[in-house]
Amino acid sequence: MTSSRPYIVRALYDWILENDCTPYIVVNAFEDGVEVPQQHVKDGQIILNIAPSAVQDLFIRDEAVEFDGRFAGIPKRVFVPISSVMGIYAKENGQGMIFDADGRTPRPPSPSGTDNSSKSAGSASQLSSPKKKPALRVVK
Repeated sequence: MTSSRPYIVRALYDWILENDCTPYIVVNAFEDGVEVPQQHVKDGQIILNIAPSAVQDLFIRDEAVEFDGRFAGIPKRVFVPISSVMGIYAKENGQGMIFDADGRTPRPPSPSGTDNSSKSAGSASQLSSPKKKPALRVVK
C-alpha cells in the first residue's frame, strides 16, 4: 500500500484550519531532497508555519509539501518530501500528530525472545513468553 502520511497531513491541515488554529509542520531538514533555508535549521529540524496567511501556492501532494514563503523578508521556494515531514500540529494548543522517524511501522519482537532492544524487564518477559492458543468450543 502507499504511504498514509500525505493523507494524514492533508486531513490534519484542514482540521487545524477549521478550528481557527495555525498549522505548523516539523521537517527533518537533512533528508535528501529537502529545500529549506538552512540558516533557520536547529538540531537537524525546521518548524514551518504553513498557514494560508504565511505561505503562497501551498501544495500538499503525495510526494511532497511545497510552497513559496518568506524568511527574514527573503522569498524562498520550499520543497519538503513527504517522508521528511516529521509531524504537523496546531501552534496554539499543540494538537496534531508526530510521525515515526523512518516512516515505517515498527517491527515486532522476534518470537524466540532474541530481540536485543532495550525494554523494561516486565515488558520483555511478557513479549518473550509463549502465547497459549485460545480454547474454542461450539456453543449451541
